[in-house]
Amino acid sequence: MGIFDKGVKKTNLNFFQKLGRAITGKSKVDEDVLDALEEALLGSDMGVDTTLKLIDNIEDRVEKDKYVDLEELTALIRDEIANLMGDDAPVQPFDFTKKPYVMLIVGVNGVGKTTTIGKLAAMLTKQGKRVVIGAADTFRAAAVDQLSIWAERAGADLVKQPMGADPASVAFDTVKSAVAKGADVVLIDTAGRLHNRVDLMNELTKIRNVIRRVVPDAPHEVLLVLDASTGQNAFVQAKEFSKATDVTALAVTKLDGSAKGGVVVGIVDQFKFPIKFLGIGEGVEDLKVFDKEEFVEDLFKLEDIQ
Repeated sequence: MGIFDKGVKKTNLNFFQKLGRAITGKSKVDEDVLDALEEALLGSDMGVDTTLKLIDNIEDRVEKDKYVDLEELTALIRDEIANLMGDDAPVQPFDFTKKPYVMLIVGVNGVGKTTTIGKLAAMLTKQGKRVVIGAADTFRAAAVDQLSIWAERAGADLVKQPMGADPASVAFDTVKSAVAKGADVVLIDTAGRLHNRVDLMNELTKIRNVIRRVVPDAPHEVLLVLDASTGQNAFVQAKEFSKATDVTALAVTKLDGSAKGGVVVGIVDQFKFPIKFLGIGEGVEDLKVFDKEEFVEDLFKLEDIQ
């Protein structure tokens, strides 16, 4: 199964059910069709600003191109969304010219952050890379236990300290261990935090500063993990984390259980963060490197709809 079957089918079905009813029997895109399109885009949690931008662009294109049927309108929507999502260059998930390549993984509790780290470790070890994981979420025993299981399963090394230890100390030890072992990649878990916990947000700065004592240009990636099923809350989290730390890329999880896949488009448009990974299921193989063309094609796929 690919991204359509496991990742965005719910969003796809929800979108076309709404749009299909409005367009049936129409020979042109009128106000009713545009209103239905706006409702369908908002229903996918694309966000108001991005939705209105798309509606304006589509209205201009329809006026110019004198549109017709659902298939042509769908192609036009795909085209406009692809334009909103920026560069067509393939996503490079890792930079192996950096050794070790240090990734700091951030996000609130419950978004699938720890699971994403485990899947990343499995992806990397499968490529023959040596991976060291740092269990710097020292506030939750469950997080450390979960990482221990993932590390063993993936064949990665794990650095941990007793519960309640200083997270920055764990991060420092992790990077130091990775350098000593000649590891290729470091994945550092951090405590799930809410934007109103200033102390925890400040801790991210402390972690970044201490690992730079070992690897001066680290972290090379600050990966923010967001849960697609939270819809507009994902926008709030993206906004607040971007204020607290230098987020460089996103991993969006739980697309398989959500009809809100449009949130991916809205966040890329509003914050200009590149998306590097999509979580589309529970399996170890269900973390996919983001492919814009595949995502947009599958998000608005007419197959099984007509």
